[in-house]
Amino acid sequence: MCGIVGYVGEKEAQKVLIDCLSKLEYRGYDSAGVALFEKDGIEVIKATGRLQVLADEIAKRTDLTATCGIGHTRWATHGAPSDVNSHPHSSERITLVHNGIIENYLKLKALLTEAGYSFQSETDTEVLVKLLDYNYDGDPLCTILKTLSQVRGSYGLAIMFQDYPDRIYSVRKESPLIVGYGEGENFLASDIPALLKYTRDYSILEEGEIAEITKEKIQFYNEFGNPIKKERLVADWDVEAAEKCGYAHFMLKEIHEQPKAMLQTISSRIEDGLPKLRLESMTTDYLRSLRRIHIVACGTAMHAGMVGKTAIEKLCRVPVEVDIASEFRYRDPIIEKDELVIIISQSGETLDTLAALKLAKEKGAHTLAIVNVVGSSIARAADDVIYTYAGPEIAVASTKAYSVQLAVLYVFALRLALARGTKSEEEIRADVAELLRLPDLLEKVLESSDRIKYLASLFMNCDDLFYLGRGFDYALSLEGSLKLKEISYIHSEAYAAGELKHGTISLIVDGTPVIALATQDDVFEKTISNIKEVKSRGARVILFTKEGVSVPQDVADYIVTLPKYAELFMPMLTAVPLQLFAYYMAVLRGCDVDKPRNLAKSVTVE
Repeated sequence: MCGIVGYVGEKEAQKVLIDCLSKLEYRGYDSAGVALFEKDGIEVIKATGRLQVLADEIAKRTDLTATCGIGHTRWATHGAPSDVNSHPHSSERITLVHNGIIENYLKLKALLTEAGYSFQSETDTEVLVKLLDYNYDGDPLCTILKTLSQVRGSYGLAIMFQDYPDRIYSVRKESPLIVGYGEGENFLASDIPALLKYTRDYSILEEGEIAEITKEKIQFYNEFGNPIKKERLVADWDVEAAEKCGYAHFMLKEIHEQPKAMLQTISSRIEDGLPKLRLESMTTDYLRSLRRIHIVACGTAMHAGMVGKTAIEKLCRVPVEVDIASEFRYRDPIIEKDELVIIISQSGETLDTLAALKLAKEKGAHTLAIVNVVGSSIARAADDVIYTYAGPEIAVASTKAYSVQLAVLYVFALRLALARGTKSEEEIRADVAELLRLPDLLEKVLESSDRIKYLASLFMNCDDLFYLGRGFDYALSLEGSLKLKEISYIHSEAYAAGELKHGTISLIVDGTPVIALATQDDVFEKTISNIKEVKSRGARVILFTKEGVSVPQDVADYIVTLPKYAELFMPMLTAVPLQLFAYYMAVLRGCDVDKPRNLAKSVTVE
């Protein structure tokens, strides 16, 4: 979850590091720091708070001359956010930054304390750097290998040795790291956006691999210390894709990028009017043989999975289970070899989701990953992968990544229905044609932004808010509620509308805000009855529904109508105004929309 960068070259290292960290601040912003190889040795500068605090401190320094250094932006795990707990951490001879958790740090700390080491911070990272110091024999590579053999946990590390002022060492286990290639300079980062200004050429560090980075070259070693060669990749993102481009926030930009992202994701998997997964293993015979599907994900991706479950079961009559990844592997799930496990992750690095994938493979299931980042850990570990083509998503709150995950799940459902004969080819062609209308309809929805902003202004001061819906709309309610919570800090809950009378309705009092969704024809009347139940108890209701439906006058205080669209695909349309509502609520309340408190974009720790 923390952001790591490194630079070796001819430029002023502190400027490059701050610039690169600014592209990774979504990975953590409790504190930030850099370590620089200056004339008299390694100098560490760090500060609590946002990256700008560190940048301001560095800007005061006119004596910095380093051309080699590492940097870090922190999302706190061990130890509260503070100057002493922030990274980098140092011993007398070694300095490092760390993303991950060292699980056996207490045992190691006791060993080191007995050996005479003292500790200033509460972090597991300080234990790690002093363990490296304890093992140091003058050979960085051997020291790293010996130290990591004693460590349990996850880590992405950038390490500097006082004796080697022209190089950086990096190694990873479960926490992502990439290296970037330049001319007379080379780079290290947790994620591609950090490097796009400087290079698009990169390689991915695999589990246990070590990179030795100098300005002339990057040398790779495997987990046994033997030299290896790595594939050199080229990022298909450009700098503009990772910039705001005139929008007030990345989140707003990414909401508006959804029509294009949906078009790219859907059209790339349509051929001659029919869905094509373009996966050799997903043959018609294989799809017909499936007895059960498991969808495993976290947070927003899990909500996408809930929509996917309903779509697959409706279209294909195949049972689908949706699991929260952090619970999946600890409940000893029953998975048979003729079942498919679909893993969903925007970053492709979500640790709980990656662990769930590995468990599914151990149990003999076929795994299909739906991810946005090419070459990510989950993409490489899965048997098959479908990329979502959303481009970089910088805002912590996911919007376009969620929408394209839905798009892929719908294409998969249509292909499965075709293979199993639960829908005719003619029906599938009609559904595909309807699906391809989506980008234009999304543009129309985005044109109603001012209306959504007005409604947000009426509700911005509420302390609690409830979302209601049935079927697809219930799954959308969960995602709408999550968006509101994570960026506006308003307490919000989502409920299946029919469950109100089983306890929840006791929370409804005069003036309670309720967002109600009613876009599904088969449960429309029942949903309207549930909305009347909260309205009769004083709730203030915003109703989201489709054009052309008849809504009784006393049901809602405000109605938002969406373009008429096939109800099967309505979740992809309804998601956008819910995202906009959360966005404007947060903006009007003065919240930091792109960097909500306590959250990070990519969750790479348990």
